[in-house]
Parts: sequence; structure tokens; C-alpha cells
Amino acid sequence: MYLLGYDVGSSSVKASLINAESGRAVASAFYPKKEMKIYAPKPDWAEQDPEQWWTNLILATNDVLQSAEIDPSSITAIGIAYQMHGLVLVDKDHQLLRSSIIWCDSRAVTHGEHAMKTLGEEHCLSHLLNSPGNFTASKLSWVIMNEPELYEKAYKFMLPGDYIAMKLTGEINTTISGLSEGMMWDFQENSLAGFLLEYYGIHEHLVPDIVPTFSEQGRLSSAAAEELGLVPGIQIAYRAGDQPNNAFSLNVLNPGEIAATAGTSGVVYGVSDEVKYDPMSRVNTFAHVNHSPELNRLGVLLCINGTGIQYSWLKQNLSQREMNYPALNDLAMEAPIGSEGLIMLPFGNGAERMLGNRNVGATVKNINFNIHSSSHLARAAQEGVAFSMHYGMEMMKEIGIVPSVIRAGLANMFLSPVFRDTLAEISGATIELYDTDGSLGAANGAGIGSGTYGSFQEAFENLNKMLVVEPSGTKSDQYQEAFENWTKVLERCLANS
Repeated sequence: MYLLGYDVGSSSVKASLINAESGRAVASAFYPKKEMKIYAPKPDWAEQDPEQWWTNLILATNDVLQSAEIDPSSITAIGIAYQMHGLVLVDKDHQLLRSSIIWCDSRAVTHGEHAMKTLGEEHCLSHLLNSPGNFTASKLSWVIMNEPELYEKAYKFMLPGDYIAMKLTGEINTTISGLSEGMMWDFQENSLAGFLLEYYGIHEHLVPDIVPTFSEQGRLSSAAAEELGLVPGIQIAYRAGDQPNNAFSLNVLNPGEIAATAGTSGVVYGVSDEVKYDPMSRVNTFAHVNHSPELNRLGVLLCINGTGIQYSWLKQNLSQREMNYPALNDLAMEAPIGSEGLIMLPFGNGAERMLGNRNVGATVKNINFNIHSSSHLARAAQEGVAFSMHYGMEMMKEIGIVPSVIRAGLANMFLSPVFRDTLAEISGATIELYDTDGSLGAANGAGIGSGTYGSFQEAFENLNKMLVVEPSGTKSDQYQEAFENWTKVLERCLANS
């Protein structure tokens, strides 16, 4: 018996197959091998064609099936993780009406700000736990105002994971967790945020039906099965945004537990049982995968948009041939703590929520042509992300999220000794690194949603801890000085923005 998980990101689509009995992965694959194209028709815009998600999902599935050499009929359930906050619109025939406005698109910032001012800050925060900000509802408001003829053709709006589920099953539905990430769930009323939908002029009939995060959400259609090389009737039994799902994949489900990622975006995600919010909406609170009206499980999310794209840009533009991420990590180790005064701010990928939805842009500061080399650039980039996370974690402490242990997958920037040591030393937190990822988490979620696993404990009994990084404290003064210098540069940029 096998479980199939998909992680639909903005860089690639990954598929993983796990053996339900052993809990071990038997095959994984991702497409494309280079990052998926993000279209930016105007400054601060970011769009993707959802059909490229589906095409790459098919290719990844085919690779997994060829590698695993199993009978497709032995796959009992499918789970989906997906890039958060995007907007997909389809007509009554389930045909796309436009490209998806994805998570790092900043065009709707002013819409959210105006809604917050008009509806009242306290009302928005107490009901939504966030500002309407630049989230999915605000993006849909932008469409209403700028593409009204297209909006009138819309049958349903969806998040990216809802779209993939529709392609798999032919049915359109969503989850409370998904609606909360789009600012469409009212935590006071435990219902749709009708006041925001009404303010934006969003027709309520466009909202998909709501299904539980862990449940049978539809079954694989004959048409989708033929494209994927699977058999019809497989349950789609789990769906969650990438950051709640990443926390779930690390068995982060209860108050006080913390997860982190440092891939396309840099994220710290803590679980709380208290309905709290950041009055400045610098960090955001959403319904976690195991949240219910009877049991509060809220995910408090710190996000840095520019993490992965900064490191990718550096890899592509350093002059050395054959530069890849492992080589870049090795290069970073050649420079000392603080990069001899070279500072990088990783904020070059749209408005940053933790900076008050301001787009301060990326910054490289204090280059000295007589001192600095590519190794300093590599280290400054990694330190910039770690310092950004620590800067945001100080905000999280204000609403009760105090990281003492951070769990993460042994992947992306956590593969770098410089990055993980910097984060551990500056935050004072122990970092636990596990052999898991989003697609494996989605597969485990499908196991719970389909009843293959009877409990969360059963689903994660084989979760493999690979490495523990403890803060040594021996160089804390050097890291603190470097962080303070970094913070001064950020504050100057904020003052001038």
C-alpha cells in the first residue's frame, strides 16, 4: 500500500511516494529541473500559468512511477501541498480565465491597506487575525477593479492547491486553512469573512465548497488518471498550504512547536492555541492543518520573500563556472563571521510583510574592492537570511512564540553549515534537521485523511532526525555585532523607503 504526495511550489513541482507500512519514501522526483518561469509584466507583479504546474506534476508522477516500479493500483490516497496566497480563476467549464497572481505579487498592497483603514484596524485584526494585506482576497479585489469583464465570467476562485485538486478530481473545493490564508475566514464567527467579501464586492457564490483538511476531498477522475498513469478512484485525502504542510511534515502540531524553511522563501512557523495577532501584521496567523472550531491550532508565520531568489541570483551571476549550491555553501565558509563588514538585505522579491508591506529592495552594502571576494558575498547572503529570520522572530515573541527548538528539513539553505550555525548562534535556538520535505508531508497527510493511519503519532513514528545543531555561545559576541550592523543598514533603508 502506497501514498502519493505532491508539493506544488513556484520553483518546481515535487512528487513523492511512500510505503504506508514502513513510512519510508520509495521514490521522489521534481520538475522542471530549472526553476519554473515567473512572469512579471510590470514591476512588483508575479504571475504563473497554472497549466505549467499541472504539466510538471504529470512529469514528476511519471518519473516516480518508473523509479518505484509498483502497480499503480496499490496507491490508496493522494495529498497536496501548495504555494500559499495565490489566486486562480476559472469559468463554469473549469477553464482558466487568466494567469495565477502568485504569493510574491505585490500589486494588491494598497487594496489591503484601504480595506484595513475603512473597515477598522481592530475589526480586521480581531476577526481575520491579520490585515487584509496583499493576500488572496485583496488580489481578487484588484481583478474586480481592473479586469471587471473577466471577473464577471468567473465561476469560482481558488488557491493553487484547489486548482490542482480540481484537475485531479473535476471537483472544486477548498479548506478552512486555505480560506484563512486568503483572509476569507472569520475566527470570531467561525465562518466565511462575509464583511470583507462584501467590502471587496466578491460574490459569495464564487467561494468553493469547504472540505476538512484531512478527509476524502474527491477521487481521481478517469481523465486525470490517464494523464498521470494512475488508476481512477484514488482518494484525494489531504490539502494544505506549503508552510502549514512543512510544519506538519515535521510533526509540528501543538502549541510551542516551531518549524522553519529556507527555500524559495524563508519561513519560521510556530503553533499556538491562543487567538492572538500581531497588531502591525508583520507576522501572520492562519488556521493550522489541525485547527477546528473546538480546538484552536493556529500557525503564526514569519515570511521573507527574497530568500531563495537572492541565493539563486548569486549562483547564476558569480563569474565562476560550474557554480552550484553546494559550491556556493563551501565558498561561504571561506569568509569570517560578519563577512568583514559586507552586508546583504534579502528583500528583492516584492513587498515584505514583516517590514510593513514595504518593498525596500535588495541591498549590498559596504563593498570594499580591496577586501571582499565572492566568498564574502556568499556568506553575506546567508547571514542576511539568518538575520532576517532572527529579526522576525523577535516580533513573534511579542505574541507568545518563543523558539527554543526549531525543526527543519535537511534541505535548501539548511544544508549550509554557515547558514544553520548563524541561525542557531544568533537566535540561541537548537536546530533539529529531519529527512523530510513537503511532498513527503503531503503523502503522510493523505495517509491520515484516508484512514490509512489512525493517528498523527502513527504517521510520524518513522520520522528520521538527521542532525542537531546546538548554539555554542563561544562566538555569540561576533554574531551579535554582525547582526547589529545588519540591523542598522535595514533601519536606514526603512527610513528612506
